[in-house]
Amino acid sequence: MGTMRHEIRFQLNGEEKLIAVEPNLTLLQLLRDRMGVTSPKRSCEQGECGACTVILNGKAVNSCLVLAVTVDGKRVETVESLAVGMDLHPLQTAFVEIAAAQCGYCTPGMLLAAKALLDANPDPTYEEVKEGLSGNMCRCTGYVKPVKAVLVAAEEMRAAATEG
Repeated sequence: MGTMRHEIRFQLNGEEKLIAVEPNLTLLQLLRDRMGVTSPKRSCEQGECGACTVILNGKAVNSCLVLAVTVDGKRVETVESLAVGMDLHPLQTAFVEIAAAQCGYCTPGMLLAAKALLDANPDPTYEEVKEGLSGNMCRCTGYVKPVKAVLVAAEEMRAAATEG
């Protein structure tokens, strides 16, 4: 007898999706293996490293720990949602300009953790950014440049908000 599947409807990067999933399928497996969204990285699969971070209803989560069936009716954002056409998100621009990304493996998760932080707190302190990125492990950067990039992006986003 086959595994029972549940039909879920959710928003992925602003697009409505309808898909049947097994009860034990993680959001990470759904995104990468079934939907071809490769920015969330498969790494520790224990919620320790942050490489699989996505934004779920505005909050940064480890997609390896979220069952796909639980995203029914919710909004999921991946790094693919950040750029608009060829225009990079201020976070992406700052990460490039400050060389905050090195090998790039942890970068999508870090960008999403930073976006969730800035959406909730547009004017964070250095310590708040450090705390906001603390769930994202990186073996390359030493964390100084990513924190600086988030602070630069926050400043640019605040300036753009007051202009527009």
